[in-house]
Amino acid sequence: MTRFTRRFTKRATMLASAALLIAGAAHAQQAAAPPRAAKKPFQVVSPNGARDDAYYWLRDDARKNPEMLAYLAAENGYADAQLAPLKPLEAKLYAETVSHIKQDDSSVPYARNGYYYGSRFATGANYPVIERRKGTPTVPATMLFDEPAMAEGHSYFALSDWAVSPDNARVAWAEDTVGRRQYVLKVKDLASGAALPDTIANIEPNVVWADDNRTILYVAKDPVTLRGVKVMAHVLGTPATADTMLYEEKDETFQMSIARTTDDRFVCIRVESTVSDEQRCAPAAAPTSFTVLAPRVRDFRYGADHQGNRWIIRTNRAAKNYKLVTLADADLAKGVAAWRDLTPASDSVFIEGFKPFAGFVAIDQREGGNRMIRLLTDAGKSVPVKADEPAYRMALDVNEEPGTPWVRYTYGSLVTPTTTYEVNAKTGARRVLKVAPVPGYDPANYVTERVWASARDGARIPVSLVYRKGVKRDGTAPLFQYAYGSYGISMDPAVDPGRIGMLDRGVVYAIAHIRGGQEMGRGWYDDGHLLNKKNSFTDFIDVTRFLVAQKYAARDRIAAMGGSAGGLLMGAVANMAPADYKAIVAQVPFVDVVTTMLDASIPLTTFEYDEWGNPAQKPFYDYMLSYSPYDNVAAKAYPALYVGTGLWDSQVQYYEPTKWVARLRELKTDGNPLLFRVNMEAGHGGKSGRFERFRQNAEWQAFVLDQLGATGAP
Repeated sequence: MTRFTRRFTKRATMLASAALLIAGAAHAQQAAAPPRAAKKPFQVVSPNGARDDAYYWLRDDARKNPEMLAYLAAENGYADAQLAPLKPLEAKLYAETVSHIKQDDSSVPYARNGYYYGSRFATGANYPVIERRKGTPTVPATMLFDEPAMAEGHSYFALSDWAVSPDNARVAWAEDTVGRRQYVLKVKDLASGAALPDTIANIEPNVVWADDNRTILYVAKDPVTLRGVKVMAHVLGTPATADTMLYEEKDETFQMSIARTTDDRFVCIRVESTVSDEQRCAPAAAPTSFTVLAPRVRDFRYGADHQGNRWIIRTNRAAKNYKLVTLADADLAKGVAAWRDLTPASDSVFIEGFKPFAGFVAIDQREGGNRMIRLLTDAGKSVPVKADEPAYRMALDVNEEPGTPWVRYTYGSLVTPTTTYEVNAKTGARRVLKVAPVPGYDPANYVTERVWASARDGARIPVSLVYRKGVKRDGTAPLFQYAYGSYGISMDPAVDPGRIGMLDRGVVYAIAHIRGGQEMGRGWYDDGHLLNKKNSFTDFIDVTRFLVAQKYAARDRIAAMGGSAGGLLMGAVANMAPADYKAIVAQVPFVDVVTTMLDASIPLTTFEYDEWGNPAQKPFYDYMLSYSPYDNVAAKAYPALYVGTGLWDSQVQYYEPTKWVARLRELKTDGNPLLFRVNMEAGHGGKSGRFERFRQNAEWQAFVLDQLGATGAP
């Protein structure tokens, strides 16, 4: 049930808008006028008052309302007509992108439990084949998953988490053929390839075996909110109705996951919210009785792994930017009182993650806006892994063998393709395992920079830039600026085959590392959420103005993009500083903030009270209402807009951007294009498949380049 009521007048329910929609579709075909959604009297009533919402009728949880579907079809038809002249450019951009992708690429194999695992793409394939080799990576492979075959007949397909049983005889996996993140658990025998009858629907993409090779642990979802609520144990060959519940999380503000520890000795259940965690673990040999490592307390976060005879724990206890502590097995019952510091607290170094090995720990951390790695031995020696560029990203890769001295990690920048390395913690030797192939691309033709923009309150915002050599810094270049800025998620630089065509047409590309992420530590996040959320929006605007002032870009040739919570950013920026942008792309945008956060039946709502605030409390209600893009659309000129959504999106429901577009069409006073692309067969991430993402991207890229006057040949 929702936490607010719905008021429809009798007259409103009888409004017949089908004729308007048919007319809108006809106009779309002629490219004469955009479709218009009917308005229907409606009020959203909350503890803090009522608000009119004339487009609320566009919400249909069943996604079957013919009137709503006709409107979406009309919007797609209008977008088709408006974008028709750009089809040749779109096709060229897609072809250029595909030319930068190695068709028959394969991953670097990694070792686990006597086998080497890897994936490979056949030429032209949208999905990989996943396979393994026994003992050595050079022997003939055995196929685990033929994803191209599994995807046949589905407009969407995602193979998510999968796990091989400890005896290497079976594999369990989670797959989604809709795009709504309601995964199905399946199992097959690896010797015969035969599927087992064990099938369980509506789970999280998270499966773990117990040591008995017969018991699979999974997280069952609430069918309405889609929140993971129960850890269940399924025994092969038994009906799902007989599965045993091992744990139930009743606090709606927490989400849940399960995993085995690095040394495979324990299975752990982790529940987390924005501001607190709790982890309970049990022996993998008998994962039935779980011990809590430390009880949940607000503003206390931690995550633990096990190696040897100790737990290693990342925590913010007396360390805002996190530190690592250890807990000996013998002291487990003593709890946090027995935690011992492994690393000190720091104001400048933010610990992102870690991986324990025998004799040392690999630490994934951030400093100065960059993500890097250092190795810390049990004797206390700390060695950073070297980088040679001003803006880059290192990250720990797959490391499934804790007994080896070799640590696998990846390195990349906006110029350097992702490179997989191994570094030896004992000798310091480093070897390249693979450089991600980017055919037709020469890094020497491009320049990357790290610049620092001043925010209006004095904060220094890191900005990662890339552009082609020869682009003049004289205030004439087009600029494409991207950011996210929520949930503490950091946007790290990397080479993107889909971006090269824009760079080759003289576009300067910028990542604004705005507050709300954690590029500069936990304080960077704290200053960009809850009652500080507007800092994310003003940071983005201030970066734009800084880049113009520094002559990286022309004031009238700037495009911006963000997706999901980054789409909220785009909606807020469009309301706050429309004159600063020529074009804005908002993908699956979270733009109806207050109404969504008032509705506990919507997936993610309750978990995110500590991200956005609970609008049942008036200070949060008022603050959220002051920036919610949908609620702040006004009668004024807006930039050219391209908005995308997926009908089956479970994270940002399709009706949020649909309502936003409808209100923009009603109120905006400019003649700039407003295009709404609705993917009728996908969810939050768009269509699945290796090339489909680039095919979809080529459409908005053509739109952006056209608006920026940068459509010429590279």
